[in-house]
Amino acid sequence: MKVLAFNCSPRMEKGNSALILNPFLEGMKEEGAEIELFYSLKLKVNPCLGWLDCFVKTPGVCNFDDDMQMLYPKLRDSDIWVFATPIYLDGITGPMKCLIDRFPPLLLPFFELRDGICRHPLRDGTKTGKVVLISNCGFWELENFDPLLVYMRAFSKMMKRDFAGALLRPHGEALKGLLKKGAPVRDVFEAAQEAGRQLVRDGEMSAETLKVVSRELLPLEEHMQNVNRGFQRALDALEGK
Repeated sequence: MKVLAFNCSPRMEKGNSALILNPFLEGMKEEGAEIELFYSLKLKVNPCLGWLDCFVKTPGVCNFDDDMQMLYPKLRDSDIWVFATPIYLDGITGPMKCLIDRFPPLLLPFFELRDGICRHPLRDGTKTGKVVLISNCGFWELENFDPLLVYMRAFSKMMKRDFAGALLRPHGEALKGLLKKGAPVRDVFEAAQEAGRQLVRDGEMSAETLKVVSRELLPLEEHMQNVNRGFQRALDALEGK
């Protein structure tokens, strides 16, 4: 099984999204998956200009000579795509959107009805498969992921892939701090790793496992107080310079 993973956090391996992504990929490796991980910020990916040359002038080939030319064969041949992103203003990060906007060469220009909705067919040589979302949010409530989930399900449908589910970490900014304090949060990482094992071994991730990844780390009021104190200290320090 081939897995193509993208860490789309501008903070890359130091970000909170990596705290969930890395054990998830490790669990997949333990079950024999072949993993390739890319950091979107390190990729040279030009923004799509909407010329649609890849549809009608050079079918299946994008004009831009950038890192997408290296990624297209991997995207076509991978069984699972994994996207990790923090929530930025209720959506994905800019690097992730820039990356996804360059996927049209994998599609044909024609329209077809899929589940009663217009979509593009896949171009020959592009596998169907699964899509997994891993996301972190600074806000406390799980509902803050709702807009992103709608987007990723629609994207998966467009690419004729099953949306296999999401590992969501609300109030994720608290996770590193709690870990440093020795708080009992290791079960979150263990659940992320188990979700990776399950997806490769069983073809799906259990709702119970995903619930542990998203579980409450601390009460809402405490989280709000911690965040507000931290920002106030930063502003006070700035004024003191």
